[in-house]
Amino acid sequence: MTTAVLPSPHTHGARPVSQTMLLVMLALLPATLSGFWYFGWPAVYLWLVTIVTCVLAETMAVVLAGRPLRPTLADGSAILTGWLLALSLPPWAPWWIAVVGGVFAIIVVKQIFGGLGQNVFNPAMAARVVLLISFPLEMTRWIIPPSLGNGPGPIEALAITFGSPSLADGISGATVLDPAGSGFDGLTYSLGHHAGSMGETSALLLAAGGVFLILRGVISLRIPSAFLLGIIIPATLAYTLLPDSQPSPLFHLLSGAVMLGAFFIATDYVTSPSTPLGQWIFGLGCGLLTWIIRTWGAYPEGVAFAILLMNAATPLIDHYTRPRIFGRRRDGRPLASEER
Repeated sequence: MTTAVLPSPHTHGARPVSQTMLLVMLALLPATLSGFWYFGWPAVYLWLVTIVTCVLAETMAVVLAGRPLRPTLADGSAILTGWLLALSLPPWAPWWIAVVGGVFAIIVVKQIFGGLGQNVFNPAMAARVVLLISFPLEMTRWIIPPSLGNGPGPIEALAITFGSPSLADGISGATVLDPAGSGFDGLTYSLGHHAGSMGETSALLLAAGGVFLILRGVISLRIPSAFLLGIIIPATLAYTLLPDSQPSPLFHLLSGAVMLGAFFIATDYVTSPSTPLGQWIFGLGCGLLTWIIRTWGAYPEGVAFAILLMNAATPLIDHYTRPRIFGRRRDGRPLASEER
């Protein structure tokens, strides 16, 4: 009888990839439904277009590469990538923004590097940054949520998403991510009824979803805690020294994509460090870079940029924080007794 010898790793977790993806999607569901409620049918259509695009792009890439199609699609990673990307887009963005972003996320960021588990950068955040740099007008056209029950209907929303009409000045508006945080109301930003993407509105529901993932053992506390500390500490110091020009730490926590980034993006298994110490360093770096970009950068929101920069540093962090192998020095060399 011939025994097949397979390469490492030989230890596998009890939870399959598809179940992990399903739990993350379940955790995202409350904030997503809240976004649908606030922004109406255009947000629903954009969410659907983004997910369908990612699934189709994954299918095309796998078929062209000659790999089995069913296992790749069954893991749910393409759906989750599209879901996260949709949450980071302006809710009333035109359909082609979702298509360009979805294709870039799956083909360029994920499949060119070998597929799930091989990508260096988080696909959804890389796509968001590319879209923001390439199409700044469409990616910064934020919608003030219409009063509940007065949003566009299903037919009118089709014209908004697929016709991409010019938005009236009374409908579009900027987010409150300005240097001083003027117009910030903690309760409003906790619940989500303000301008922004669906992943930048209901901080409370996003945090609740993150707690759900921690309780189910999908993610650990290390990266989210370090991320939030990395933004709270410098924000508190700046607000204490310059209260008239610097926003409060609560503003930094509840506005923008901090909660989405801390619990759902930075915790990506593939693009974050695997060592406990490395995860603390990674999370602190994400939070600190987010605060730095918000304070001095050209873009008001820095979560996506911060996570991508720390994704690039992940191999180096893992290298210098890897635990010592039993019976070896920290640099991997054998002990003196083994050298003799």
